[in-house]
Amino acid sequence: MTLTYRHALGAAVILGLASGAALAAGDLSRQTPIEVTVDLGSPGKHEFAPKQIKFETGKLYKLILRNNSNDPHYFTSHAFSAMVWTRKAQVTQTRDGKSVTLAEFKGPMREIEVYPGYSAEWWLVPVAAGRATDLRCDIKSADGKTHADQGMTGEIVIE
Repeated sequence: MTLTYRHALGAAVILGLASGAALAAGDLSRQTPIEVTVDLGSPGKHEFAPKQIKFETGKLYKLILRNNSNDPHYFTSHAFSAMVWTRKAQVTQTRDGKSVTLAEFKGPMREIEVYPGYSAEWWLVPVAAGRATDLRCDIKSADGKTHADQGMTGEIVIE
């Protein structure tokens, strides 16, 4: 069977449309983010809750870092930051029952500090599987110990 110019052109158009549809399916701007909330401490406690956080590669997440404690806290993991693509990070505040964005940052994140009573949102896509066991808060307490020394450590698993 010989292909004519018309058949070849038709095949190219069909392949182009099919690949365009496949690309649109992976368009991160059209994904609804999966919300994951991590509490950074609570009054009198230095801890991440949950202590282990799980993600899947290729999905868009909105990681909500909520500080309901009386102290500022860091969310620091250099290993995790190397395994994700950051779409943006936002500083948010609840006003009249609604979340209001106060600032937005773009580019790689290695550490986010959240002050007492506030939240931050880290919009990210995990791009590599693995474990980040270096999640910690390195803020120092009055006794000279870091919050990590007092138990504010955790693990992030990307499947």
